[in-house]
Formats: sequence, structure tokens, C-alpha cells
Amino acid sequence: MTTANPTSAFPASADTSPKTVTAPSAASNAASVAKRLQSELMSLMMSPPAPGISAFPESDSDLTYWVGRLEGPEDTPYAGQTFAISLRFPSSYPMKPPQVRFESTCFHPNVDLHGNICLDILKEKWSPALSVSTVLVSLQSLLGEPNNKSPLNVEAADLWDDAEAFKKEADKHYKPLEDDE
Repeated sequence: MTTANPTSAFPASADTSPKTVTAPSAASNAASVAKRLQSELMSLMMSPPAPGISAFPESDSDLTYWVGRLEGPEDTPYAGQTFAISLRFPSSYPMKPPQVRFESTCFHPNVDLHGNICLDILKEKWSPALSVSTVLVSLQSLLGEPNNKSPLNVEAADLWDDAEAFKKEADKHYKPLEDDE
């Protein structure tokens, strides 16, 4: 007959030795990231999130580097303009956000001269529940609604409230994509 220790939450026969928890292997993590990205790609292809938005892997052999296009929304200084973007997904995606940048010049308060973007969901507000579609729609929205409280381009932030001057400066910086000419 087994006697239980009255002060223990486990029966005397329970194995209470410490267990070693191993992190997922790099291969299983890569497979998980690839599965998530394939799912997001299918979702984008089957139901684009909004007009003027597209993104896809640059090559069939690397699902972690995507290229995309964003059309400037109507009623913004970017109407009629199309921008190239890139998305680089870390091996820890979706736990960590993708690195997203403008590959074409974009004169904008939240975009620096190198195409880096200041957008909270790409930084501290990232959640694994967010998707590529969410990121793309947020970027397109940012074109018409910048966050002037945290500008990367102070000149653009200072001009934003003067629509005519801002549009003139944005047009001066804009270069059409080669296949859009």
C-alpha cells in the first residue's frame, strides 16, 4: 500500500523530477514560419486587403523576403503614386514583426531618407495576431494619416499642414517605378 504525503499535492508515486523543456529546433521553427507565410500569401492572393496593395515573395526559394507595391490613397498628397516596399521576416516571425521599408523614395513624416518606417505596429505594438495584410493596410493608411508626434523626417512633418507646399515637395521627391512609366 502506498502512503501519500499529506503535505504534497502529488501522490507518492508521481514523478516530480524536473523535466527538461527544449526549444523548438531551427528546422521546426523555419517550417512553422514558412507555413504561416504561405498561409498569409494565400490569403493576400485570394482576398487582397484593399485596392492598390500587393506583396509576394521575391523568389520561390525564399519565403522570408517579400516585395510589394502600395498605391497612394485618393485624397492624399500621394494619389496617383506607387511605391515599392520590402518586407523581411525574421526567423522568429510572427513573434517578432517583419522589417518593412520603402524601397522607393517617399517624402513622408514617418519615413526617413533610407526608407525606414516609424509605425507602432512594426515596433512596440506588434502582436503575433497581426498579419501581412494588416501591415500593408496600415502602411497605406499612414500615407494619408501620418503620426507627426514621432517624425523620422522633420521637414515633412513641418510641411504636412500646408497641403500645397507638402504636395509640391512630395512630388519633387517621387520617382515613378520603372514598370509604371
